[in-house]
Amino acid sequence: MKKSTLFTLLPDYVSTPDAMTIDSKGRLILSCPNYAIPSMPGLIVRIDKEGNIEKWFEVPVHEETGVARPMGIEFGPDGDLYICDNQGWSGEPNLVRKGRILRIRAAEDGTIEKCTVVVRNLEHPNGIRIRDGFLYFTHSTMELVKHPSGKLLSCVYRFPLDAENIEVTNTLADENIFATFLTENPDDQYGVDGIVFDKNGDLLVGNFGDGAVYRIKMNPDGSVKSNEVWAKDEKELVSTDGMIMDDDGNLYIADFCANAIVKVTPDGTCKRLAQSPDCTGFDGGLDEPGEPIIWNGKLIVSCFDTVTSDIVVNTAHELPATLAQIEL
Repeated sequence: MKKSTLFTLLPDYVSTPDAMTIDSKGRLILSCPNYAIPSMPGLIVRIDKEGNIEKWFEVPVHEETGVARPMGIEFGPDGDLYICDNQGWSGEPNLVRKGRILRIRAAEDGTIEKCTVVVRNLEHPNGIRIRDGFLYFTHSTMELVKHPSGKLLSCVYRFPLDAENIEVTNTLADENIFATFLTENPDDQYGVDGIVFDKNGDLLVGNFGDGAVYRIKMNPDGSVKSNEVWAKDEKELVSTDGMIMDDDGNLYIADFCANAIVKVTPDGTCKRLAQSPDCTGFDGGLDEPGEPIIWNGKLIVSCFDTVTSDIVVNTAHELPATLAQIEL
């Protein structure tokens, strides 16, 4: 098993790092919802190839709640940044079903040139990917849908990139629901989270609570042809947070609950690549890994370090926030 090392300690304006993407200049872009300290604004950070860190911009707040909590991020083909603004993650009553998908055009100096609300009234938008003119995002809980089993339903939504100001109901009546998922694990009723396309154009989606990765194959018209579990191993993979795929078809998953990174080979075999005990992350330990990304030949991992429930290894939040790295 590999050992993670410290990539960087993050500045004091970051308390909760989450998702990552790479911009056209090769810089690492990091979303910071900052759930651990709610008084801190949600923002987007840039890291250049020399490791220099700068705050790029604060995410425009919701007009009613005065809050923005950016999680999943992805650049569109025109360079606009699409953001999952997960207002409701904290569970605060005034933020319930106030989530948004934002499309941000920001200048180099962080000036917001344009902010479009693509979708609003979302319960729990989480991870996002873009392909062939559509954005796909995981919606980790749908509490308004009462499944006969009593278990949690979650879904993937799909919207065209040019959509604007669409209101959803967070129910099965929403026509933009692409696929739905049921979380069977009674001890962790949390739904789909990590999301990525493979080189064949299949959509891989992680059901967090079940520790399962689904493969969605599509028909020529873009509709769902099949949606089946592709990878699952209770001994090696406990939970599926953010994930990324390399050029050889290997999938790397942040196992949030187990403080681990899991590698899934193209045949669906799961194997822990690195794992840490409860830690601060200051020495490079995996301190509640939220998302991995491949950048300059290394696996960079955000350490969410905010949840301290009985289903996770993590027991406390510490500052400064950290990013870890693993040699590939």
